[in-house]
Amino acid sequence: MSNIKPAWGGQYASFNEALKYMVKRSKGLEKSIYTPWPKFNDATTDGLEWNTLTVIGGRPGSGKTLIKDQIIRESFMLNPDDDFRVLEFQFEMVGRTSAIREFSSLTGKTYKELCSAGSTLSQDIINDCHQYAKQRVKNPVDIISRPMSVNQMREQVDMYMDEHKGKRTIITLDHTILVKRAPYQNNRLDMLFELGEFFTQCKRDYPCLFIALSQLNRNIDNPDRAVDGKYGNYVLESDIFGADAMLQHADTLIGINRPAKQKIRYYGPDRYIIKDDRTLVLHFLKARNGDARMSFFRGEFENMQISEMDTPDQQERR
Repeated sequence: MSNIKPAWGGQYASFNEALKYMVKRSKGLEKSIYTPWPKFNDATTDGLEWNTLTVIGGRPGSGKTLIKDQIIRESFMLNPDDDFRVLEFQFEMVGRTSAIREFSSLTGKTYKELCSAGSTLSQDIINDCHQYAKQRVKNPVDIISRPMSVNQMREQVDMYMDEHKGKRTIITLDHTILVKRAPYQNNRLDMLFELGEFFTQCKRDYPCLFIALSQLNRNIDNPDRAVDGKYGNYVLESDIFGADAMLQHADTLIGINRPAKQKIRYYGPDRYIIKDDRTLVLHFLKARNGDARMSFFRGEFENMQISEMDTPDQQERR
């Protein structure tokens, strides 16, 4: 007789698990991780649901890292009753830079104002940053800054979850294209397919949720698309780098656009008026457990903050 055990099971277990989950959600015993933005929470399942993968794609300077950072920075304050940790694969930015960005958000001073040679920092600012850091480090956030392959990431997550006895963990990746290729992978697309499989396997094995940042293809910069009042302005699923690999594994897929960077004054066929380069458009391209939609946000880039904004006025039709 073979030692192989049957992998199948009846449907009852799935239905029973689903009903228990629904009851827990209805009673507030099972919650998503709230984000700082009601529009974001409304487009998803009241925020970031456990055992899901959210992929946020955008061009450099679009605000995707700011969104991820703000979610993590405010997650403990917005979800005080939840017991969780954060593990960040932070391959793009050194830890010092990330910390200074937080000080910038705290003080209202730009990164340049905090770090330029000869800049004068008041004792009040230094004290505020020191007190903030003392409180901030009480939050269980761990950072891996050395780029590694998917297999190495898997080993780290396995060790991390074992060390912390399977505690719920938000795992972030900034960003997908910086994951190292293994010798047996022919190209980045091979790596992304394996990365997607890693995300899905972890969602099954551990009580975690993933936030992964991705670049957009350069097709988004095609001049033919940067035309006022056209659908071509919009970020599409196909604009996400490695979309074929990421789309099948992502529960939520968000594309960020900063129209003014493309010199677009009237966004999309509804011709929303874009007044300055602080306007961000979040396209919820896939929301497996939420709603596909488009929402407007405002980037206070000098102070490392993202906020909601009202839907812009539309250009009058003539």
